[in-house]
Order: sequence, then structure tokens, then C-alpha cells
Amino acid sequence: MKQDMKIPQATTKRLPLYYRFLQNFANDGKRRISSQELSEAMKIDSATIRRDFSYFGALGKKGYGYDVLYLLEFFRQTLDQDEGANVALIGVGNLGNAFLKYNFQKNHNTRIVVAFDSKAPREGMEVNGIPVYHPDRLEEMYHEYKAEMAILTVSSRSAQIMADRLAAIDAKGILNFTPVRLNVPDSMKMMNIDLSVELEALIYLIRNSD
Repeated sequence: MKQDMKIPQATTKRLPLYYRFLQNFANDGKRRISSQELSEAMKIDSATIRRDFSYFGALGKKGYGYDVLYLLEFFRQTLDQDEGANVALIGVGNLGNAFLKYNFQKNHNTRIVVAFDSKAPREGMEVNGIPVYHPDRLEEMYHEYKAEMAILTVSSRSAQIMADRLAAIDAKGILNFTPVRLNVPDSMKMMNIDLSVELEALIYLIRNSD
């Protein structure tokens, strides 16, 4: 289901979590839940859950709560879980290798189908069953493997160059693991994950908690 209103990015990031926890409730035979029960399971404030759900209309009933199977089907359709997503990995260093090894094992609809690394031969090689090519072949092989988006784990000096090349071939989005804040067209979706910043924030919380 597509909505006319713009959904906040923070809410968007929580949608897959709602889907995962609803799957757990359904697998346990639970058929009805309250926002408080979902809150306790997910460790997210119940008011936040109700606000997130409100962007999608009346998903529950006052005094009844939420129908688990209905919500599960709703979020499955909202997240297009029936439609697979092919991902290209740009940069096969330590983090990139971890992605190739894991390759979204818990979500079979999302998969890395091709990777690119400057140390790979032009003719390509395989790492954990995934073809890896030299970046010289990005424009050729990205669409050959029907990739929609890219995970970027390259060096800082290469990040914007690779983002520009991805934009030029109409990649739909980038999950950026570099510390560089990239300039991309409005048509391209971008999510930034800076592990060092997240770690520093965690250290701050630990050292400043009561």
C-alpha cells in the first residue's frame, strides 16, 4: 500500500522491524496484540509505535488492539516482501567480505548478486558464490545482474566517484558505509551508516548513564 504523505525516515527504518517481530508473534500462535505488548517485545515506546502506525491509517481498534495476521500481511505488502531486491556490493574489504559471507541469509528476497573490487581481475572471480569484478566493469555488469541498489564499502577517497558512477547508470539507492556524506541526485535514495559515529554515541550513553 502506498501513501500520499511522506513517511519520516525514522519510521521507515522501523517498518522491517515491525514485520520481523510480527512474524515472531504469528509463529508463536499469537493472533491479537496491543501496542504495549509490541513495545515490550521491541523495546520501542508504545507511543512511537502508535504514531508510526497512524501514518498508514486505522490499523487497529480501540479496546481490541491489533490483529497480528492482518498487520503481518499489511507490512508484507507495504515492504514489497513478495518482490526480490538485487543488490550490488561496491568494495570487498573486511566489511565487504562479511556482507558476501552473510548475504542477507534471513531475508531470501534480498540478495547480493554481484560485487566490485579494485583487486578483482577484470574477467571476474567468485567469493562465497558471488561474482566479483573490477570496478572498470561496473557500468556493464550492474545491469547485467539486474541490481537495483548498491552497498558502498569503499575508501573515503573513492566514495563520491563511485556514487557518481552509480547515479549515471540510474541506480535506485545507496546504503553508504563510508564516513563521506555523498552528493547524489534527488531521484536516488540514500542511507548512511557510520559505524564509528554509532560506536562513539554508544560510548557516550554508557559513560553518561545513571
